[in-house]
Amino acid sequence: MRLLLVEDELELAEPLAKLLKREGHIVDVSYDGDTAWQALHQHHYDLVILDWMLPGISGLELCIRMRLESMTAPVLMLTAKDTIDDKLAGFDAGADDYLSKPFELRELVARVRALLRRPTQIRPDELQIGDLIIDKLNRLARLKNQVIELSAKEYQLLTYFAENQGQLLTHEQIYAYLWGADSEPTSNVVAAQVKLLRRKLDKGFETSLIQTVHGLGYRFNAP
Repeated sequence: MRLLLVEDELELAEPLAKLLKREGHIVDVSYDGDTAWQALHQHHYDLVILDWMLPGISGLELCIRMRLESMTAPVLMLTAKDTIDDKLAGFDAGADDYLSKPFELRELVARVRALLRRPTQIRPDELQIGDLIIDKLNRLARLKNQVIELSAKEYQLLTYFAENQGQLLTHEQIYAYLWGADSEPTSNVVAAQVKLLRRKLDKGFETSLIQTVHGLGYRFNAP
């Protein structure tokens, strides 16, 4: 199996790479997010081990970008962030497993084995919910067979809602997905982005497809 290890701490990356190679894997190592993003476009990986805090593109943003481009390799997130909210942000970004630092190398190897045993999830090029169709290949959406003109952020938000239909998405989760958890939030930026998307989605419907859960976030309902 070919693995990508993205870790900026040399004292952790080097022994971990050696251990995984002894397990029989081909291991590529990147020490920053930008180099990792290039590697993801140059090779097919069976698993990505991804540190959250990286120079350049953060691990969380890398995970989000992977899923937006339908890269299906399992992601094991490594991080010193260990609160429930942090873990939820990692899973919502598309991570498959989460390991908090410090950890024992043998536990990481066990998690790698478990992830590699899982069948690869096939993500369809189209996501359909009722009259709404999201064409991931061409990055566009159609509602009642009419193309909706969406900005890049609107498309990204709509896809996030559709993939989590019926689930409560908090303001923090949406912000982390759209702009990355490491960026500084701007007041009401999530509400403003949802408002823009609503204007384009709700034409012809008596009730909004995006339900506001006051004080918490939003829930997307099928048209």
